This record gives sequence, C-alpha cells and structure tokens, in this order.
Amino acid sequence: MENINLPVSQGEPAAARGRAGSLSRVCLLTLGGEIYAVDLRHVREVFEVDVITPVPGMPPALVGVTNVRGAVIPVMDLRRMLNLPTGGPPPPYAVIIKHGNHQVGVLVERVPEIKTVQTEQFLPTPSGDAREGKPFLTAVLRLDDRMGGVVEVPTLLACMETGS
Repeated sequence: MENINLPVSQGEPAAARGRAGSLSRVCLLTLGGEIYAVDLRHVREVFEVDVITPVPGMPPALVGVTNVRGAVIPVMDLRRMLNLPTGGPPPPYAVIIKHGNHQVGVLVERVPEIKTVQTEQFLPTPSGDAREGKPFLTAVLRLDDRMGGVVEVPTLLACMETGS
C-alpha cells in the first residue's frame, strides 16, 4: 500500500466528517474477536509481524519495535488499551497508522476489508458503555450485521504517548 498523507481536520471522528450522505473509506480490523474501524487516510500499510524487539522504558501499550524495510516502527498492542485478554501468542499482523510525523504499528488479528461507508453509519458511543475511559474510540460504526468501534488515530497516538 502506498504512503497516504492527507490533511485531517479536528472536532468529530475523522471517518464521520462531511455532509449527510457523504462517503468515507475505512480499514476494518479485528482484535479480540471485535471489529474496529480506522479512517483509511491514516493507514500506511499492513504487514505480517516477524520479530518484535522489546525496548525498556516505553509506554505500557508499546510492546517494542520492529523493522519494516529498514525503518524501525514502534509496535502497539491495542488489546492492553481496550482491556482485552492478552494471553497466548501476539496477533500476527500489524497495521501501520500515521498522523503527521507520528506512526505506529498496531497489532491486529486480521484486516478483513477496506470498506466505503456512509456518514449515517457512524453513531455516537453509548454513554456508560465499556468504551468509557477510552477517548480514542469516538464513534460506533454500524455495518450490515455487526457494529465496531471507530478508532480516532490522533487521540490514540496521544493516549499512547501519555500511557493512558
């Protein structure tokens, strides 16, 4: 996948911006058996993880670094930030997400598809639900027979840096 670098405005979930009836492209990923969506403008590439090298002193969500064609990329286990079980082997794939000059590989079980969705498919997160305390999940995406959390990349990267 080629390097994608488009400007992003702030305020509402990036994937949900625009007029009613407008279309957005999202990358769906699975983690802990759940579906999550990331605005495709933030996705650089998907790769199979060979080796993760732990680095002492990194924020808790960062499990180490990996080498992707000569570039050292920090690797995040989002399961820790979502309070999902982390036992067993780590997820086999990573999605490199970026915002500005920051990029990180997020471990995922699968990337089932890239999907074009309508703005009306984005719903606000229910108050008092399990996503409370996870400010990087900014909306719920309603798909055909399922729902998934929408990951707001700038907020996720800020939470990762602060160790939230």
